[in-house]
Amino acid sequence: MNLIAVDVGTTSARAGVVTRDGVMLARTTRPIALQRMGADRAEHQSEDIWAAVCAAVRAAVAEAGIDPATVAGIGFDATCSLVVRDKSGGPLSVAPDGAPGWDTIVWLDHRAREEARALTASGTRVRDYFGGTFSPEMEIPKLMWLKRHLPEAWARAGAMYDLADFLTFRASGSGARSQSTLTSKWGFLAHEKAGWDPDFLKAAGLEDIVDRAGLPSNAMPIGSDLGPLTPDAARALGLPQTCRVAAGMVDAHAGALGVLGAYTGNPDSADRHMGLVAGTSSAVIVLSREPRAAKGLWGPHFGAVVPGLWLNEGGQSASGGALDYLLEVHSAGGVPNAATHETVIKRIAQMRADAEGADIAPRLHVLPDFHGNRTPFADPEALGVVSGLNLDTSFDGLCKLYWRTAVAIAAGIRQILETLRTAGYTIDILHVTGGHTRNPLLMELYADVTGCIVRELPKADAMILGSAMGAATAAGLYPDLAAAGAAMCAKSVTRVPEPARTARYEKDYAVFLKLHAQRKELEVLF
Repeated sequence: MNLIAVDVGTTSARAGVVTRDGVMLARTTRPIALQRMGADRAEHQSEDIWAAVCAAVRAAVAEAGIDPATVAGIGFDATCSLVVRDKSGGPLSVAPDGAPGWDTIVWLDHRAREEARALTASGTRVRDYFGGTFSPEMEIPKLMWLKRHLPEAWARAGAMYDLADFLTFRASGSGARSQSTLTSKWGFLAHEKAGWDPDFLKAAGLEDIVDRAGLPSNAMPIGSDLGPLTPDAARALGLPQTCRVAAGMVDAHAGALGVLGAYTGNPDSADRHMGLVAGTSSAVIVLSREPRAAKGLWGPHFGAVVPGLWLNEGGQSASGGALDYLLEVHSAGGVPNAATHETVIKRIAQMRADAEGADIAPRLHVLPDFHGNRTPFADPEALGVVSGLNLDTSFDGLCKLYWRTAVAIAAGIRQILETLRTAGYTIDILHVTGGHTRNPLLMELYADVTGCIVRELPKADAMILGSAMGAATAAGLYPDLAAAGAAMCAKSVTRVPEPARTARYEKDYAVFLKLHAQRKELEVLF
Protein backbone atom coordinates (compact mmCIF):
# COMPACT_ATOMS: atom_id res chain seq x y z
CA MET A 1 0.00 0.00 0.00
CA ASN A 2 1.03 3.60 -0.63
CA LEU A 3 0.39 6.96 0.98
CA ILE A 4 0.00 10.55 -0.19
CA ALA A 5 1.46 13.39 1.86
CA VAL A 6 0.81 17.06 1.06
CA ASP A 7 2.90 19.94 2.39
CA VAL A 8 1.68 23.49 1.73
CA GLY A 9 4.30 26.16 2.23
CA THR A 10 4.36 29.89 1.65
CA THR A 11 4.72 29.82 -2.14
CA SER A 12 3.96 26.26 -3.20
CA ALA A 13 2.06 23.04 -2.56
CA ARG A 14 4.07 19.82 -2.65
CA ALA A 15 2.76 16.30 -2.88
CA GLY A 16 4.69 13.10 -2.25
CA VAL A 17 3.95 9.46 -2.85
CA VAL A 18 5.42 7.47 0.03
CA THR A 19 5.47 3.74 0.67
CA ARG A 20 4.46 2.26 4.02
CA ASP A 21 8.20 1.85 4.70
CA GLY A 22 8.84 5.59 4.29
CA VAL A 23 10.39 5.47 0.81
CA MET A 24 9.60 8.48 -1.37
CA LEU A 25 8.52 7.30 -4.83
CA ALA A 26 7.76 10.72 -6.28
CA ARG A 27 7.36 14.35 -5.29
CA THR A 28 5.90 17.21 -7.29
CA THR A 29 5.38 20.92 -6.66
CA ARG A 30 2.83 23.43 -7.85
CA PRO A 31 3.01 27.20 -7.15
CA ILE A 32 0.41 29.05 -5.10
CA ALA A 33 -0.41 32.74 -5.33
CA LEU A 34 0.89 35.10 -2.66
CA GLN A 35 -0.20 38.72 -2.39
CA ARG A 36 2.26 40.87 -0.42
CA MET A 37 1.59 44.38 0.88
CA GLY A 38 4.78 45.66 2.43
CA ALA A 39 6.67 43.70 5.07
CA ASP A 40 3.71 42.99 7.35
CA ARG A 41 0.77 41.89 5.19
CA ALA A 42 0.32 38.84 3.02
CA GLU A 43 -2.64 36.83 1.72
CA HIS A 44 -3.42 33.57 -0.08
CA GLN A 45 -6.49 32.33 -1.93
CA SER A 46 -7.65 29.05 -0.40
CA GLU A 47 -9.31 27.94 -3.65
CA ASP A 48 -6.02 28.47 -5.46
CA ILE A 49 -4.26 26.41 -2.79
CA TRP A 50 -6.75 23.54 -3.10
CA ALA A 51 -6.37 23.57 -6.90
CA ALA A 52 -2.57 23.46 -6.55
CA VAL A 53 -2.84 20.58 -4.07
CA CYS A 54 -5.01 18.57 -6.43
CA ALA A 55 -2.70 19.22 -9.38
CA ALA A 56 0.38 18.26 -7.33
CA VAL A 57 -1.21 15.02 -6.09
CA ARG A 58 -2.27 13.95 -9.59
CA ALA A 59 1.20 14.71 -10.94
CA ALA A 60 2.94 12.84 -8.11
CA VAL A 61 0.80 9.73 -8.63
CA ALA A 62 1.55 9.84 -12.36
CA GLU A 63 5.29 10.33 -11.78
CA ALA A 64 5.41 7.44 -9.29
CA GLY A 65 3.65 5.19 -11.78
CA ILE A 66 1.48 3.60 -9.11
CA ASP A 67 -2.09 2.42 -9.32
CA PRO A 68 -4.17 5.08 -7.47
CA ALA A 69 -6.17 2.24 -5.94
CA THR A 70 -3.12 1.37 -3.81
CA VAL A 71 -3.28 4.69 -1.94
CA ALA A 72 -4.56 3.89 1.55
CA GLY A 73 -4.28 7.27 3.24
CA ILE A 74 -3.55 10.96 2.72
CA GLY A 75 -2.08 13.45 5.19
CA PHE A 76 -1.88 17.24 5.00
CA ASP A 77 0.39 19.74 6.66
CA ALA A 78 0.48 23.47 6.04
CA THR A 79 1.70 26.78 7.32
CA CYS A 80 -0.36 28.21 10.20
CA SER A 81 -2.30 30.52 7.88
CA LEU A 82 -5.87 31.56 8.69
CA VAL A 83 -8.66 30.70 6.22
CA VAL A 84 -11.93 32.64 6.53
CA ARG A 85 -15.11 31.51 4.76
CA ASP A 86 -18.53 33.14 4.60
CA LYS A 87 -21.81 31.68 5.83
CA SER A 88 -22.40 29.89 2.52
CA GLY A 89 -18.95 28.30 2.67
CA GLY A 90 -17.36 30.51 0.03
CA PRO A 91 -14.14 32.52 0.36
CA LEU A 92 -14.43 35.74 2.38
CA SER A 93 -11.84 38.41 1.60
CA VAL A 94 -9.45 39.35 4.40
CA ALA A 95 -7.63 41.91 2.26
CA PRO A 96 -7.90 45.48 3.59
CA ASP A 97 -9.15 46.61 0.15
CA GLY A 98 -11.67 43.76 -0.04
CA ALA A 99 -10.10 42.17 -3.13
CA PRO A 100 -12.21 39.05 -3.82
CA GLY A 101 -10.82 35.57 -3.28
CA TRP A 102 -7.99 36.55 -0.92
CA ASP A 103 -9.51 34.77 2.06
CA THR A 104 -6.37 33.57 3.84
CA ILE A 105 -4.06 35.58 6.11
CA VAL A 106 -0.58 34.09 5.61
CA TRP A 107 1.37 32.85 8.63
CA LEU A 108 4.11 35.47 8.24
CA ASP A 109 1.58 38.31 8.17
CA HIS A 110 2.22 40.58 11.18
CA ARG A 111 -0.79 42.92 10.83
CA ALA A 112 -2.02 41.81 14.27
CA ARG A 113 0.96 43.11 16.28
CA GLU A 114 -1.17 45.41 18.44
CA GLU A 115 -3.71 42.70 19.08
CA ALA A 116 -0.97 40.24 20.07
CA ARG A 117 0.48 42.77 22.50
CA ALA A 118 -2.95 43.46 24.01
CA LEU A 119 -3.67 39.75 24.43
CA THR A 120 -0.29 39.25 26.10
CA ALA A 121 -0.97 42.15 28.47
CA SER A 122 -4.36 40.68 29.44
CA GLY A 123 -2.61 38.19 31.73
CA THR A 124 -4.83 35.24 30.82
CA ARG A 125 -3.54 31.91 32.10
CA VAL A 126 -3.49 30.55 28.53
CA ARG A 127 -0.49 32.84 28.04
CA ASP A 128 1.50 30.41 30.20
CA TYR A 129 1.19 27.84 27.41
CA PHE A 130 2.69 30.23 24.85
CA GLY A 131 5.92 31.14 26.55
CA GLY A 132 4.38 34.22 28.16
CA THR A 133 3.85 36.05 24.85
CA PHE A 134 1.35 35.77 22.01
CA SER A 135 2.63 36.17 18.48
CA PRO A 136 0.89 37.98 15.60
CA GLU A 137 1.55 34.79 13.62
CA MET A 138 -1.08 32.98 15.74
CA GLU A 139 -4.74 32.80 14.79
CA ILE A 140 -6.43 34.46 17.78
CA PRO A 141 -4.60 37.82 17.31
CA LYS A 142 -5.36 37.64 13.58
CA LEU A 143 -9.06 37.09 14.37
CA MET A 144 -8.98 40.02 16.80
CA TRP A 145 -7.58 42.18 13.98
CA LEU A 146 -10.26 40.98 11.57
CA LYS A 147 -13.07 41.80 13.98
CA ARG A 148 -11.62 45.24 14.72
CA HIS A 149 -10.57 46.38 11.25
CA LEU A 150 -12.94 44.55 8.87
CA PRO A 151 -16.26 44.49 10.77
CA GLU A 152 -18.33 43.93 7.63
CA ALA A 153 -16.31 40.85 6.74
CA TRP A 154 -16.50 39.69 10.36
CA ALA A 155 -20.29 39.91 10.27
CA ARG A 156 -20.38 37.71 7.14
CA ALA A 157 -17.95 35.08 8.48
CA GLY A 158 -19.32 31.56 8.84
CA ALA A 159 -16.26 29.34 9.33
CA MET A 160 -12.57 29.84 10.09
CA TYR A 161 -9.80 27.28 9.76
CA ASP A 162 -6.13 26.79 10.20
CA LEU A 163 -4.97 26.00 6.67
CA ALA A 164 -4.20 22.34 7.43
CA ASP A 165 -7.70 21.90 8.86
CA PHE A 166 -9.23 23.57 5.83
CA LEU A 167 -7.46 21.07 3.59
CA THR A 168 -8.69 18.07 5.61
CA PHE A 169 -12.20 19.58 5.48
CA ARG A 170 -12.03 19.87 1.68
CA ALA A 171 -10.75 16.31 1.46
CA SER A 172 -13.07 14.56 3.94
CA GLY A 173 -15.95 16.94 4.59
CA SER A 174 -15.18 16.65 8.31
CA GLY A 175 -15.20 19.82 10.39
CA ALA A 176 -12.87 18.20 12.95
CA ARG A 177 -9.77 20.18 13.90
CA SER A 178 -6.32 18.91 14.68
CA GLN A 179 -4.66 18.89 18.07
CA SER A 180 -1.59 20.25 16.29
CA THR A 181 -3.32 23.40 15.06
CA LEU A 182 -5.75 24.13 17.89
CA THR A 183 -3.26 23.81 20.75
CA SER A 184 -0.42 25.75 19.14
CA LYS A 185 -2.23 28.48 17.20
CA TRP A 186 -5.70 28.89 18.77
CA GLY A 187 -5.10 28.58 22.52
CA PHE A 188 -6.99 25.31 22.96
CA LEU A 189 -5.94 23.44 26.12
CA ALA A 190 -6.06 19.81 25.00
CA HIS A 191 -4.91 18.52 28.38
CA GLU A 192 -8.04 19.93 30.04
CA LYS A 193 -11.56 18.57 29.72
CA ALA A 194 -13.11 21.93 28.79
CA GLY A 195 -10.48 22.74 26.17
CA TRP A 196 -11.56 26.33 25.48
CA ASP A 197 -10.91 28.76 28.34
CA PRO A 198 -13.80 31.28 28.44
CA ASP A 199 -11.67 33.89 30.21
CA PHE A 200 -9.09 33.68 27.42
CA LEU A 201 -11.72 34.13 24.71
CA LYS A 202 -13.27 37.02 26.66
CA ALA A 203 -9.87 38.71 26.97
CA ALA A 204 -9.55 38.46 23.19
CA GLY A 205 -13.06 39.87 22.68
CA LEU A 206 -14.00 36.64 20.89
CA GLU A 207 -16.53 35.13 23.28
CA ASP A 208 -18.56 33.74 20.36
CA ILE A 209 -15.65 32.46 18.28
CA VAL A 210 -16.35 28.76 18.92
CA ASP A 211 -19.75 29.06 17.25
CA ARG A 212 -18.78 31.72 14.70
CA ALA A 213 -15.72 29.82 13.47
CA GLY A 214 -17.36 26.40 13.63
CA LEU A 215 -14.81 25.18 16.16
CA PRO A 216 -15.29 21.80 17.86
CA SER A 217 -15.22 21.16 21.60
CA ASN A 218 -12.42 18.62 21.20
CA ALA A 219 -9.28 18.29 19.07
CA MET A 220 -8.26 15.26 17.02
CA PRO A 221 -4.93 13.59 17.96
CA ILE A 222 -2.29 13.27 15.25
CA GLY A 223 -2.78 10.04 13.36
CA SER A 224 -6.57 10.17 13.77
CA ASP A 225 -8.77 9.01 10.90
CA LEU A 226 -11.19 11.76 9.81
CA GLY A 227 -12.94 9.48 7.34
CA PRO A 228 -12.69 8.68 3.63
CA LEU A 229 -12.35 11.17 0.79
CA THR A 230 -15.58 12.72 -0.36
CA PRO A 231 -16.64 11.85 -3.93
CA ASP A 232 -15.75 15.39 -5.10
CA ALA A 233 -12.35 15.32 -3.42
CA ALA A 234 -11.58 11.85 -4.76
CA ARG A 235 -12.28 13.04 -8.31
CA ALA A 236 -10.26 16.24 -7.87
CA LEU A 237 -7.27 14.42 -6.37
CA GLY A 238 -7.46 11.41 -8.68
CA LEU A 239 -7.56 9.01 -5.71
CA PRO A 240 -9.94 6.25 -4.63
CA GLN A 241 -12.79 7.23 -2.35
CA THR A 242 -11.60 4.55 0.08
CA CYS A 243 -8.49 6.64 0.87
CA ARG A 244 -8.55 7.70 4.54
CA VAL A 245 -7.86 11.31 5.55
CA ALA A 246 -5.57 11.90 8.53
CA ALA A 247 -5.85 14.80 10.96
CA GLY A 248 -3.77 17.70 9.63
CA MET A 249 -0.66 19.27 11.09
CA VAL A 250 1.18 22.56 11.22
CA ASP A 251 4.07 22.17 8.78
CA ALA A 252 6.76 22.53 11.46
CA HIS A 253 5.06 19.83 13.51
CA ALA A 254 4.98 17.49 10.53
CA GLY A 255 8.67 18.16 10.04
CA ALA A 256 9.34 17.44 13.69
CA LEU A 257 7.47 14.13 13.44
CA GLY A 258 9.49 13.31 10.33
CA VAL A 259 12.80 13.73 12.17
CA LEU A 260 11.81 12.72 15.72
CA GLY A 261 9.19 10.06 15.05
CA ALA A 262 11.71 7.24 15.46
CA TYR A 263 12.39 8.33 19.05
CA THR A 264 8.84 8.78 20.33
CA GLY A 265 8.51 5.15 21.37
CA ASN A 266 10.75 5.92 24.36
CA PRO A 267 9.23 9.04 25.94
CA ASP A 268 11.77 9.12 28.80
CA SER A 269 14.64 9.92 26.41
CA ALA A 270 12.69 12.18 24.07
CA ASP A 271 14.04 15.34 25.69
CA ARG A 272 17.59 14.62 24.45
CA HIS A 273 16.54 15.24 20.86
CA MET A 274 15.76 18.52 19.14
CA GLY A 275 14.25 18.77 15.68
CA LEU A 276 15.45 21.68 13.56
CA VAL A 277 13.39 22.25 10.42
CA ALA A 278 15.50 24.86 8.68
CA GLY A 279 14.77 26.77 5.49
CA THR A 280 13.74 30.38 4.85
CA SER A 281 12.86 30.45 8.55
CA SER A 282 13.74 27.84 11.15
CA ALA A 283 11.49 25.92 13.50
CA VAL A 284 12.81 24.20 16.60
CA ILE A 285 10.73 21.40 18.12
CA VAL A 286 11.30 19.44 21.33
CA LEU A 287 9.13 16.81 23.06
CA SER A 288 8.85 15.68 26.67
CA ARG A 289 6.75 13.44 28.87
CA GLU A 290 5.81 16.29 31.24
CA PRO A 291 4.96 19.97 30.53
CA ARG A 292 7.93 22.34 30.57
CA ALA A 293 7.38 26.06 30.30
CA ALA A 294 10.13 28.30 28.96
CA LYS A 295 9.85 32.04 28.41
CA GLY A 296 9.87 32.98 24.75
CA LEU A 297 9.12 29.44 23.57
CA TRP A 298 5.68 28.44 22.36
CA GLY A 299 4.15 25.75 24.52
CA PRO A 300 3.97 23.49 26.32
CA HIS A 301 1.27 22.13 24.00
CA PHE A 302 -0.19 18.72 24.80
CA GLY A 303 -0.27 16.19 21.95
CA ALA A 304 0.56 18.71 19.24
CA VAL A 305 2.90 16.24 17.49
CA VAL A 306 2.59 12.92 19.31
CA PRO A 307 -0.34 11.83 21.50
CA GLY A 308 0.64 11.87 25.15
CA LEU A 309 3.76 14.02 24.74
CA TRP A 310 4.17 17.75 25.32
CA LEU A 311 5.72 20.03 22.73
CA ASN A 312 7.76 23.22 22.96
CA GLU A 313 8.43 25.17 19.79
CA GLY A 314 10.73 28.03 18.98
CA GLY A 315 12.70 29.20 16.04
CA GLN A 316 14.05 32.00 13.92
CA SER A 317 11.74 34.11 11.77
CA ALA A 318 14.57 34.66 9.32
CA SER A 319 17.47 32.23 8.88
CA GLY A 320 17.92 31.15 5.28
CA GLY A 321 15.85 34.23 4.45
CA ALA A 322 18.49 36.43 6.09
CA LEU A 323 21.20 34.94 3.86
CA ASP A 324 18.98 35.39 0.79
CA TYR A 325 18.48 39.01 1.78
CA LEU A 326 22.23 39.65 1.92
CA LEU A 327 22.71 38.25 -1.58
CA GLU A 328 19.90 40.43 -2.92
CA VAL A 329 20.95 43.75 -1.38
CA HIS A 330 24.75 43.56 -1.62
CA SER A 331 26.23 45.07 -4.79
CA ALA A 332 28.39 41.97 -5.31
CA GLY A 333 25.46 39.58 -4.75
CA GLY A 334 22.75 38.44 -7.12
CA VAL A 335 19.71 36.24 -7.36
CA PRO A 336 19.60 34.16 -4.15
CA ASN A 337 19.45 30.76 -5.83
CA ALA A 338 21.35 27.56 -5.06
CA ALA A 339 24.17 28.42 -7.47
CA THR A 340 24.80 31.84 -5.90
CA HIS A 341 24.86 30.39 -2.39
CA GLU A 342 27.25 27.66 -3.53
CA THR A 343 29.64 30.17 -5.08
CA VAL A 344 29.74 32.23 -1.90
CA ILE A 345 30.16 29.19 0.35
CA LYS A 346 33.07 27.86 -1.74
CA ARG A 347 34.85 31.22 -1.58
CA ILE A 348 34.35 31.37 2.20
CA ALA A 349 35.96 27.92 2.48
CA GLN A 350 38.99 29.17 0.51
CA MET A 351 39.27 32.32 2.64
CA ARG A 352 39.08 30.32 5.87
CA ALA A 353 41.74 27.90 4.63
CA ASP A 354 44.04 30.80 3.72
CA ALA A 355 43.46 32.31 7.17
CA GLU A 356 44.72 29.06 8.76
CA GLY A 357 42.14 28.95 11.52
CA ALA A 358 41.87 32.68 12.13
CA ASP A 359 38.49 34.34 11.64
CA ILE A 360 38.15 35.99 8.23
CA ALA A 361 36.09 38.87 9.67
CA PRO A 362 36.82 39.10 13.42
CA ARG A 363 35.42 42.62 13.87
CA LEU A 364 32.19 41.98 11.98
CA HIS A 365 29.16 40.86 14.02
CA VAL A 366 25.51 40.30 13.08
CA LEU A 367 22.10 39.86 14.69
CA PRO A 368 20.00 38.16 11.99
CA ASP A 369 16.59 39.25 13.36
CA PHE A 370 15.56 40.86 10.06
CA HIS A 371 11.92 39.81 10.55
CA GLY A 372 11.66 39.95 14.32
CA ASN A 373 12.85 37.53 16.98
CA ARG A 374 10.70 34.45 17.48
CA THR A 375 12.84 32.87 20.22
CA PRO A 376 13.79 33.49 22.97
CA PHE A 377 12.52 37.10 23.07
CA ALA A 378 9.22 36.54 21.24
CA ASP A 379 9.57 40.06 19.84
CA PRO A 380 8.13 40.63 16.35
CA GLU A 381 9.41 44.22 16.55
CA ALA A 382 13.07 43.16 16.86
CA LEU A 383 15.37 44.27 14.06
CA GLY A 384 18.63 42.99 12.66
CA VAL A 385 21.98 44.52 13.52
CA VAL A 386 25.28 44.61 11.60
CA SER A 387 28.27 45.90 13.54
CA GLY A 388 31.67 46.49 11.97
CA LEU A 389 30.85 47.51 8.40
CA ASN A 390 33.39 49.25 6.19
CA LEU A 391 33.36 50.44 2.58
CA ASP A 392 34.26 47.07 1.08
CA THR A 393 31.81 46.39 -1.77
CA SER A 394 33.81 43.49 -3.25
CA PHE A 395 32.70 39.89 -3.58
CA ASP A 396 35.03 38.95 -0.72
CA GLY A 397 33.34 41.64 1.37
CA LEU A 398 30.00 39.95 0.69
CA CYS A 399 31.50 36.59 1.65
CA LYS A 400 32.68 37.97 5.00
CA LEU A 401 29.21 39.35 5.74
CA TYR A 402 27.60 36.05 4.70
CA TRP A 403 30.04 34.15 6.93
CA ARG A 404 29.35 36.22 9.99
CA THR A 405 25.58 36.02 9.43
CA ALA A 406 25.83 32.24 9.25
CA VAL A 407 27.74 32.24 12.55
CA ALA A 408 24.98 34.41 14.04
CA ILE A 409 22.24 32.04 12.84
CA ALA A 410 24.00 29.15 14.58
CA ALA A 411 24.49 31.29 17.70
CA GLY A 412 20.73 31.93 17.69
CA ILE A 413 20.11 28.17 17.72
CA ARG A 414 22.50 27.85 20.65
CA GLN A 415 20.57 30.58 22.49
CA ILE A 416 17.36 28.61 21.99
CA LEU A 417 19.12 25.47 23.24
CA GLU A 418 20.30 27.24 26.37
CA THR A 419 16.76 28.45 27.02
CA LEU A 420 15.41 24.91 26.65
CA ARG A 421 18.03 23.54 29.00
CA THR A 422 16.94 25.96 31.72
CA ALA A 423 13.48 24.37 31.36
CA GLY A 424 14.87 20.90 32.05
CA TYR A 425 15.68 19.56 28.60
CA THR A 426 18.93 17.60 28.25
CA ILE A 427 19.42 18.18 24.52
CA ASP A 428 22.65 16.89 23.03
CA ILE A 429 21.49 15.76 19.58
CA LEU A 430 20.14 18.03 16.81
CA HIS A 431 18.18 16.44 13.96
CA VAL A 432 18.32 18.84 11.02
CA THR A 433 16.22 18.75 7.90
CA GLY A 434 15.21 21.25 5.25
CA GLY A 435 17.13 23.49 2.89
CA HIS A 436 19.99 24.10 5.33
CA THR A 437 21.20 20.52 4.87
CA ARG A 438 22.34 21.69 1.42
CA ASN A 439 24.46 24.44 3.01
CA PRO A 440 27.64 22.77 4.35
CA LEU A 441 28.69 25.98 6.09
CA LEU A 442 25.55 26.11 8.25
CA MET A 443 25.71 22.40 9.00
CA GLU A 444 29.30 22.70 10.24
CA LEU A 445 28.35 25.71 12.37
CA TYR A 446 25.31 24.02 13.91
CA ALA A 447 27.62 21.34 15.33
CA ASP A 448 30.55 23.55 16.30
CA VAL A 449 28.69 26.53 17.74
CA THR A 450 26.22 24.44 19.79
CA GLY A 451 28.63 21.64 20.71
CA CYS A 452 25.91 19.08 19.89
CA ILE A 453 25.96 16.01 17.71
CA VAL A 454 24.13 16.85 14.48
CA ARG A 455 22.21 14.26 12.52
CA GLU A 456 21.51 15.52 9.04
CA LEU A 457 18.69 14.14 6.95
CA PRO A 458 19.78 15.46 3.55
CA LYS A 459 17.62 13.12 1.48
CA ALA A 460 14.53 13.29 3.67
CA ASP A 461 11.62 15.61 3.12
CA ALA A 462 10.64 15.78 6.77
CA MET A 463 7.30 17.51 6.28
CA ILE A 464 6.21 15.00 3.64
CA LEU A 465 7.50 12.11 5.75
CA GLY A 466 5.77 13.33 8.93
CA SER A 467 2.45 13.75 7.14
CA ALA A 468 2.88 10.31 5.61
CA MET A 469 3.40 8.85 9.10
CA GLY A 470 0.10 10.41 10.16
CA ALA A 471 -1.61 9.05 7.03
CA ALA A 472 -0.22 5.54 7.64
CA THR A 473 -1.59 5.55 11.17
CA ALA A 474 -5.00 6.88 10.08
CA ALA A 475 -5.17 4.21 7.37
CA GLY A 476 -4.51 1.48 9.93
CA LEU A 477 -1.16 0.40 8.47
CA TYR A 478 0.38 0.78 11.95
CA PRO A 479 -1.21 0.47 15.39
CA ASP A 480 -0.05 3.90 16.52
CA LEU A 481 2.08 6.90 15.55
CA ALA A 482 5.17 5.65 17.42
CA ALA A 483 5.13 2.43 15.41
CA ALA A 484 4.75 4.36 12.17
CA GLY A 485 7.64 6.66 13.16
CA ALA A 486 9.93 3.73 13.91
CA ALA A 487 9.11 1.91 10.66
CA MET A 488 9.21 4.91 8.32
CA CYS A 489 12.16 6.96 9.66
CA ALA A 490 14.79 8.28 7.27
CA LYS A 491 18.51 7.53 7.39
CA SER A 492 20.72 10.28 8.80
CA VAL A 493 24.32 11.41 8.45
CA THR A 494 26.09 12.20 11.72
CA ARG A 495 28.29 15.27 12.20
CA VAL A 496 30.35 15.61 15.39
CA PRO A 497 31.50 19.04 16.69
CA GLU A 498 35.21 19.88 16.43
CA PRO A 499 36.29 20.83 19.99
CA ALA A 500 38.86 23.47 19.00
CA ARG A 501 36.37 25.34 16.84
CA THR A 502 33.66 25.02 19.48
CA ALA A 503 35.96 26.71 22.00
CA ARG A 504 36.70 29.57 19.60
CA TYR A 505 33.00 30.29 19.11
CA GLU A 506 32.55 31.03 22.80
CA LYS A 507 33.78 34.58 22.18
CA ASP A 508 31.39 35.00 19.26
CA TYR A 509 28.49 33.79 21.38
CA ALA A 510 29.36 36.28 24.12
CA VAL A 511 29.39 39.11 21.57
CA PHE A 512 26.09 37.84 20.16
CA LEU A 513 24.44 38.08 23.60
CA LYS A 514 25.92 41.53 24.20
CA LEU A 515 24.59 42.79 20.87
CA HIS A 516 21.10 41.65 21.86
CA ALA A 517 21.37 43.54 25.14
CA GLN A 518 22.62 46.69 23.41
CA ARG A 519 19.89 46.51 20.77
CA LYS A 520 17.23 46.42 23.46
CA GLU A 521 18.88 49.30 25.33
CA LEU A 522 18.89 51.44 22.18
CA GLU A 523 15.26 50.64 21.34
CA VAL A 524 14.17 51.99 24.72
CA LEU A 525 15.49 55.41 23.67
CA PHE A 526 13.24 55.67 20.60
